[in-house]
Formats: sequence, C-alpha cells, structure tokens
Amino acid sequence: MRIYDIIEKKRDGKKLSFEEISFFVTEYTAERIADYQASALLMAMFINGMDMEETVALTESMAKSGDMLDLSVINGITADKHSTGGVGDKTSLIVAPICASLGIKMAKMSGRGLGHTGGTVDKLESIPGYRVSLSTKEFFEQVDKIGIALIGQTGNLAPADKKLYALRDVTATVDNKSLIASSIMSKKLAAGAKNIVLDVKCGSGAFMKNESDAAGLAELMVKIGKDCGRNTAAIITNMDIPLGTHIGNALEIKEVIDILKNRGDERLRELCITLSAEIIRLSHQIDYNKAYDMAVNALSSGMALNKFKELIEVQGGDAYVIDDPSVLPVSKCKCCVLADKNGYITDMNSQLIGESAVLLGAGREKKDDVIDYGAGIILHKKTADRVENGDMIAELFAENNAQIENAVKLFNKSYKIGDTKPPEKPLIYRTIR
Repeated sequence: MRIYDIIEKKRDGKKLSFEEISFFVTEYTAERIADYQASALLMAMFINGMDMEETVALTESMAKSGDMLDLSVINGITADKHSTGGVGDKTSLIVAPICASLGIKMAKMSGRGLGHTGGTVDKLESIPGYRVSLSTKEFFEQVDKIGIALIGQTGNLAPADKKLYALRDVTATVDNKSLIASSIMSKKLAAGAKNIVLDVKCGSGAFMKNESDAAGLAELMVKIGKDCGRNTAAIITNMDIPLGTHIGNALEIKEVIDILKNRGDERLRELCITLSAEIIRLSHQIDYNKAYDMAVNALSSGMALNKFKELIEVQGGDAYVIDDPSVLPVSKCKCCVLADKNGYITDMNSQLIGESAVLLGAGREKKDDVIDYGAGIILHKKTADRVENGDMIAELFAENNAQIENAVKLFNKSYKIGDTKPPEKPLIYRTIR
C-alpha cells in the first residue's frame, strides 16, 4: 500500500477503505509519511468530504494510535462529558460532581485553553495545590474509590489526532465536520467511558456559529459514538452570550462553588442540570424527567458540593476554597466598564469578550504563554439587560494597567446599547440522541 495511491484516490473523489485510512493514520503517526503528503490527503478529504464509514474509520484509527484506557477495571457505570468550547464554560466542574454524587463514575480528562476559549485544567490549577497530573493507576483507583477524577490529558491519548490537528491548523483544513467530529470522538473513545454526552456550542463565542452547523456536527458525533459501541447523546447550546458571569480561571472556580451551593447565575445552573440529567438518563437508561429531578436534588441537598470538596482534597488541593473562595488568586489591577447611556444591552459578542480575557492574561494566544490565574472579567450586565448611564457593565482584572487598557478597548467593541430590548434566545436549542 502506498500513500501516493491513497492521495490520488481521494483526490478523485473516491471512497477510501478502512484499511487505507488505518494505514495513513498508523504510518503518519510513526513519521513514515511526510507532512506534505499528509497535508495533500487532508485537503482531498476536506474538499471531497468523507462518508460515515470513512469518518468512523478515521475516528477509530486515531483512537487506537495510542493508549486506549480500559475503564472496565472501575466498578460501576462510567461516563464522560465533552464541550466543543466556549467563553465562561465551566460546566464540567459542576456536572461531574453532580453525576459522581449520584453514583456515576466520572473519569474525565480535560485540556488547556487556547485562544478565546478557556480550559478546564487551567481552572483547576488556580486552586492552590490541586494536582492535574495523575498516573493511570492513580486515575483508575481514584475514580473507583470516590467516583470522580478531573485531570489533564495523558501524553499518549490519541497521538495521531494531536499530530493531524497541528497540521490541519496550518493548512486551512480545520473547518470540516468529518475531521472535527473524528478529532473530538477519537479522544472520547480512547478515554474509555461507556456513556458520552456532548455539549455542542453554537453562536459568536463558539466554533460553530449557527444552529444548523452545530446540529450537523452533533448528529455526526452521536452516530460515530453509537457505531463504536458507546451510548452517546448531544445537546446543542447557546454561546452567543458568555456562560455565567465570571470569565477567567480563579473567577470561574468561584462561580462553580456558587452554583454548587445552589445559587448564582440561573442560565449556567440550568444548563448544568440539563447536561447532568442527560448523563444520568443515558447511564441508568431511565426517564429524562426522573433524571432531571435527581440532578436538581444533588445540587439542592449539597451532595454535589461535598463531592467537589472531596475531589479537591484527594487531588491535593486546598479544599478551604469551598468555605472561603477569597483564598483564590485575584489580579491586583481592576477597571470598571460603565454604560455611557440609557437603554438595553442589545448584543454581546462572546468571542470578543473571550479575547479581552486573553489580553488580561486569563488565556493563551500561544501554547507556551503563561496564565495569570487571577485575571479575568466579571459581567454585571448581559444581553437584554436594562442599563442606565453610569451602570457597571463589567469589572476587568489584570496584573498591570497596560493589560487593562488594551483589554478595555477590545471589550468596548463586544457589546451594544440600544433603545429596544432584544428577544431572548434559547439557552438549549435541542437534544440529539
């Protein structure tokens, strides 16, 4: 088998076999196929598309390119949750404790943030002492014992995806549903959970800008999961508005604690309950309404909060943050953004708000950028809120005034004030099962 022949075949719009796709993934991961040849095949896949069988073949091949975690050693029902990324998205840190407090084993590996979307691992690292790196043995033992572990991704989980994504990023071949779906699902399959719920974001702060594109991606990922023997569902959610009111690592941990204390931003709370309910429904194969009530009770009873506290303690973190979130880092410089007229917030661009947080030091423009855990934004007003001249719209935090100055300029472009209250968009568009 030759990579030249595979490139030629896909260039001409023909379907690749499982063996051909597997050969490509295996040989490229082993560095026996040159980047320029891999780039040519990716471009042929991008332009001519891939059918369902090709997409599943690519997903499985990438999943098997490294470690495949066998969670059968863990007693009980295993589940995982994935978000396609957004601004202020801290749902994993709320959903996982809710589900774990109800007996579902949440073995979750998460990534770091890059660009305008935040990373779960960075948020966890803002908790003093919290260990995001565990050995596979420690990971399994912890999930088996307390029902939950939240760590960074292992170095050898779907290495083919890491190599191919880096190539797609510089060859204009990112924006293809089959390639996106196989990238996400290869890591989910390798992580080993039997039940997978996907939070597919759409809107200004998401990769998919409209509901139709998000639905297409969600349907494809659910089909891949099911074809690969996993119970899979997807929920399409709104990312036109940042999720919650706090954006930035330690700030988001504070908001997580607030939600787990059964208070705080109602939209964030509702989404976390919905995602948790879908995991519970899928894992226990029960009625959704019953699962929803179980999730609500886990929050209102304090069970989920106690599980999050236990997680922090077991992974070496200072669990005192639960009682006193002020021990979390806060950057020393602050600026308040005020409304300059009366009216309504008619629009908010989540991506620009996320990029403002990056300028403050809360995120990365490049992989080796250093995070300021105390930097970020607190939103006091959001889309459809009434404002009077001089009302506070947001607080911005950074280590120096130069960062604040640059971020304020960008943040001021992220919202509009008008005379008419805009119609409210739904938080949850639909569920795909």
